[in-house]
Amino acid sequence: MDLNVVVPGKKAAKKVSVPQEVFACDFNETLVHQVVVAHMAGARAGTKAQKTRSEVRGGGKKPWRQKGTGSARAGTIRSPIWQGGGVVFAAKPRDYSQKVNKKMYRVALRSIVSELIRQDRLMVVESLEIKSPKTKELNELLMSLGLNKVLLVSDNVDQNLYLAARNLPNVAVSDVIGLDPVRLVKHEKILVTVEALKQIGEKLQ
Repeated sequence: MDLNVVVPGKKAAKKVSVPQEVFACDFNETLVHQVVVAHMAGARAGTKAQKTRSEVRGGGKKPWRQKGTGSARAGTIRSPIWQGGGVVFAAKPRDYSQKVNKKMYRVALRSIVSELIRQDRLMVVESLEIKSPKTKELNELLMSLGLNKVLLVSDNVDQNLYLAARNLPNVAVSDVIGLDPVRLVKHEKILVTVEALKQIGEKLQ
C-alpha cells in the first residue's frame, strides 16, 4: 500500500510504499487494551512501603499491668490502634509488571498504526531536520502542517530537534526504538519520517 508524503505548503505529491500486512491490519481492541495496560503497569515504581506492628521500633514492654488500672488491657504501645503504631495491612514494595509475549506486542503495534492510518492521524514527511535548536522554528513547521498535540518520530533524533521540542508541552519526540503503544495512542497526530516509517515496517513484520 502507498501513503502520501506531506510537504509543508504544498499538496502531497510523493508517495511511499509500505507493507500492507503491517499497516493495513484489523483493529484488535482487546489486545491493544491489554498491551497498553501492561505497558503502563510496567512503568509503576512499586516502591510504596509501610511498617507492620512487628517492624515499628519499640513497644517490647507491656505498658501497664493487665488488671486493676481501669484502662483497657494493652500489650504493646505499637498496636495499630495506637498513635505511632504499625499499619494493619501494610503496603510493601511490589512488582506491577505484566507479561506480554513479543508476538502479541508486535500484533498490537500493527493494529495501532493501522488504525492511526485509517483515522488520518498518521502523517509522513521526508525529514524532521531543523537548522537550529529553536522552538519557534519547529513551532512554525508544525503550524504549517496544522498540528498541535503531536508525536514526532524520526529515524535519527538530532540535538536540534530534541531541544526545539523540549519547551512545547503537547509535542514529544521519539525514535523508532523508543516507540511504545501508550505514546502512539495518546497523541492526536503522529508525524513520522519516511525512513522511520520503513524501519517501523521492518520491525513489525
